Amino acid sequence: MTGRADTWRETVRRCVRGVARRAGAVARKPYWERPDPTHLVRRWPDLTAACFATVFFWLSLTPSLVPRPWLLQGVVGGITAAIGYGLGSVVATACRALFRWRPGEKARARLWQAYWALGLVFTVWLITESDHAQRRLRELQGLPPTMAWHTPVIMLIAVLLWALLLLAARGIRLGSRRLIRALHRFVPLPLAIGLGLALSALIVTIGLRDVVFQRGVIDLADHIAYATNGGTEKGVRRPESPLVSGGPGSLLRWEDLGFQGRSFAGSTPTKQQITSYTGRPAKDPVRVYVSASAPEVFSSRDPFEAKAHLAVDELERTGAFDRDVLAIAGTTGTGWVNADITEPLEYMHDGDTAVVAVQYSYLPSWVSFLVDKERAAQATRRLVDAVLAKWSALPADDRPRLVVTGESLGGFAIESSFDGVDDVLARTDGALIVGTPNFAPMSREIRDHRDAGSPVWRPLYEGGKNVRFAQFPERDLRRPSPSAAWKHPRVVYLQNASDPVVWWSPDLFLHRPEWLDKPLGPDITPAIRWFPVVSFWQTSVDMAVSYGVEAPHGHRYGTAPVDGWAAIVPRDGWTPEDTRRLRTHMQTRESPH
Repeated sequence: MTGRADTWRETVRRCVRGVARRAGAVARKPYWERPDPTHLVRRWPDLTAACFATVFFWLSLTPSLVPRPWLLQGVVGGITAAIGYGLGSVVATACRALFRWRPGEKARARLWQAYWALGLVFTVWLITESDHAQRRLRELQGLPPTMAWHTPVIMLIAVLLWALLLLAARGIRLGSRRLIRALHRFVPLPLAIGLGLALSALIVTIGLRDVVFQRGVIDLADHIAYATNGGTEKGVRRPESPLVSGGPGSLLRWEDLGFQGRSFAGSTPTKQQITSYTGRPAKDPVRVYVSASAPEVFSSRDPFEAKAHLAVDELERTGAFDRDVLAIAGTTGTGWVNADITEPLEYMHDGDTAVVAVQYSYLPSWVSFLVDKERAAQATRRLVDAVLAKWSALPADDRPRLVVTGESLGGFAIESSFDGVDDVLARTDGALIVGTPNFAPMSREIRDHRDAGSPVWRPLYEGGKNVRFAQFPERDLRRPSPSAAWKHPRVVYLQNASDPVVWWSPDLFLHRPEWLDKPLGPDITPAIRWFPVVSFWQTSVDMAVSYGVEAPHGHRYGTAPVDGWAAIVPRDGWTPEDTRRLRTHMQTRESPH
């Protein structure tokens, strides 16, 4: 036993001495080179590029619009570090081409030693400070002060992702060099370089766009969304009311409504539910929904026109044009219509309402933004035009009040159905637009032409005469003052200052956004900063976690539509106390499923 113990101790000592020797070698010469140019990893990363990558990683730790979980922070850090490394490589290459001087081996070692020592210390310190900033941001947006990430995990994820991206870039560069050498056998070197770089760029572009993104990411998302669209949400059942699409006598079969259509139709509140809340006699609301998979749509040469006409026919069948209020709702990418927008209107008017929507896609909103954005605008515009044509032909004193509404991509679709805010005011009785994306034409026009002195996150347009923006409606809808004239028809925008969907734009790559100008929004941390490239990735990730906060922050708007409808089309005799009571009911109600 003693001999085995001595052998084990000697093995441990040899291992320790070996590690110490290698650590000492790395400390003396903390870089490595391999002269063979055919190897993918043939040398240690460039010091200048590594410094750029590290600084970019530090910048990625700064807070943005909403708190970020540790996993996404690591992803943002890795991508941002890779971008920084690429820029640093360009700078280093340019310096080598312009200057002949090179540091000696001893100087290089000292520089690398300083990089490792200072880089590690500053990285740990800045991640800790970033964690404190995230905690403050969580507190500002009403989230519990829980730990959002851990320093070692963030660093590990960022380094691994950076290394993978660096290896991919080096693989592309190695392949380009081999291609250039092969072409040089047949053409002069300058032509071989030009052809090689062009072919490499073409191969990478086609590979990323058509193979990885289109055939990989998009096709997978389409497959998942298609399967989901064929299902039904748990607890949703076919409506018994003939006033709802998919119900008895409907022109649309329940089976053809799709996942979101069945959820929309199957969750319609009944007159008994409305009466139990209001204490007044109520009607069963009308809800009309035309899905992307309706057979009548497939058989038409113009599916958008077919959807619009089918929706109008269904509205006529249900007697929607005899209701007190008729609402046209824009849908998100999946076809979703938020119950927090439709139900307050139905409860407010004792069910004497009709809501109509069409589905232009079953894909998630982020995919629809990339491939179906124009379809959203076209499908919704055809619906708006068809409904308005029928509505306008009715006597002015014998037709419902007509309003339009939409959230997120649905808000963009509604905005794209009109030629500007004056067109909305001229053709409808009001609009409620919630969290519309930055590229939506009407809201962008309003922000660009807002009254001087008003911030972009709460713009004042023409003194609030017809259009007002709100994050906290009880207070914001009274701007510019409680006594200021607010004429009908009215357009209400629900827009959170911390909503990344509202503020995301490719311009963030190189331009500082106006929403960072002072004064900042009420739920924006003063520690936020803009950095080229970095802020773009941060805001992109913010969109992915924008539902991780509570209303009214991020992309959550909660019961704010209650106040919006109360301002736009209130029932006769409606009071502020009615608004507060309905808001409480919407917060505590059980799902109508």
